[in-house]
Amino acid sequence: QVQLVESGGGFVQAGGSLRLSCAASRRTFIMGWFRQAPGKEREFVGGMRWSSGSAGYPDSVKGRFTISKDNTKFAMYLQMNRLEPEDTAVYYCAAETEYRNSISNASAYRYWGQGTQVTVSS
Repeated sequence: QVQLVESGGGFVQAGGSLRLSCAASRRTFIMGWFRQAPGKEREFVGGMRWSSGSAGYPDSVKGRFTISKDNTKFAMYLQMNRLEPEDTAVYYCAAETEYRNSISNASAYRYWGQGTQVTVSS
């Protein structure tokens, strides 16, 4: 079992930045960030393999969002720069302890955080 605690959401103007944090209760195999806007499906925005730290992003956020980690805290961070109104959503942290080939598929993850709201005004 893995508990995930997210923090860092909020309100920001377009062009601004926010940093989300996700603290896991133990080491995981993969961790990811997803978001869901009202009326839309959950969308992958970045993920990484914990041991290597290698991360991947969809084109929609590539170059603007960056994932990092803190090995001592089992924590993952999402630095979001040049935010756009289209980035407004509830952001979820996800984790999985068993081997998974994919980091971008939501069904690869068993453990999810409570979600944190990010609102970007135009």
